[in-house]
Amino acid sequence: MPAPIAVCFGGPSPEHDISVLTGLQVARVATKQGHDVVALYWSKTGTWHRADGDLEAADFVDGAPRHSQELELVAGPDGGFFERGRKRRPLPLDCVVVCCHGGPGEGGTLQSAFDLAELRYTGPSAAGAALGMDKLATNAVIRGLGLPATPQALIDDPAAESLPTPLIVKPRWGGSSLGIEVTADLATARTVAASSPHLRGGAVVEPYLDGWSDVNVAARSYPEPELSLIERPLRSGDAILSFDDKYLAGEGGLEGASRELPAAIPDAVAERLRDIARRSMVALGVRGIARLDFLWDGADSLNFNEINTIPGTMSLYLWTASGYSREQVVDDLIAEARASATTRWHSTGADGRALRSAGTIASKLS
Repeated sequence: MPAPIAVCFGGPSPEHDISVLTGLQVARVATKQGHDVVALYWSKTGTWHRADGDLEAADFVDGAPRHSQELELVAGPDGGFFERGRKRRPLPLDCVVVCCHGGPGEGGTLQSAFDLAELRYTGPSAAGAALGMDKLATNAVIRGLGLPATPQALIDDPAAESLPTPLIVKPRWGGSSLGIEVTADLATARTVAASSPHLRGGAVVEPYLDGWSDVNVAARSYPEPELSLIERPLRSGDAILSFDDKYLAGEGGLEGASRELPAAIPDAVAERLRDIARRSMVALGVRGIARLDFLWDGADSLNFNEINTIPGTMSLYLWTASGYSREQVVDDLIAEARASATTRWHSTGADGRALRSAGTIASKLS
């Protein structure tokens, strides 16, 4: 009998709360399918806890729920999760379903720790996660493929001065909603970046495309590469699709947010979007479920916007609209992780010759 699967969520990220919601939903679906599920809650302060997967979102408002068991994540051979206490016992796991949004849980740090611990997990690899979280790098990859994307620059780079205004300022490493603002000019964008906690780690700017709409499509890599129906999220204001629009405006959070699904866009535009999405999946190393976000001018023009490598609710609402059940999508996600090999590092080529011929360190510093 296989070891339990884990569903991990939370983490020291501005998107911590949305991650909890995603994780609890996935844990319920997996349990319903008969999987033996362990819920792993990652607190805002970075501690790990084994929690009850039947808990509600409100139970996590103040952090780790009562009666949860503190765990320790150990990287390295024979690593993984361990129960803390007088008897430090390993927690056997078959694989981990990663439901972390933003921060280290989606940016490659957690994935790297799992690789070192030889844990199998869902979603992007460490490299894919790091690439997808870096808006500047993602934009460069898409434009390098010759695909349409809005010109972008680091906020302090001289290239930013030639971008047409108004501008959108975004965190270089961050989610798709928090810390994003529209500014009249570059000077204002730099003032915003200096004062926003979401932008202090790095910021990018790009021209604000007035009148363009958001259109999104979900992608998954297993059992074969596939795209969902296209959606057009509806904004409450005129400027950008806000955090409140995505997660707080509708009944039931993200799944109940206002949207056009399927999006009422011309067939030719939809087919071009799908072509760009398929090529982007390969270039950005999509594994598991991702969401690809675009901007559309309402006529014939499309721009790739960004990728969410671990999207809110795993984009289950897009897959159910595309004819799949939540249970099937989560089952496929778990099956992909189970079928994957853990990362194996090697030292081929490190045969000692450089060390034997090195002489003394002092001679190298003279």
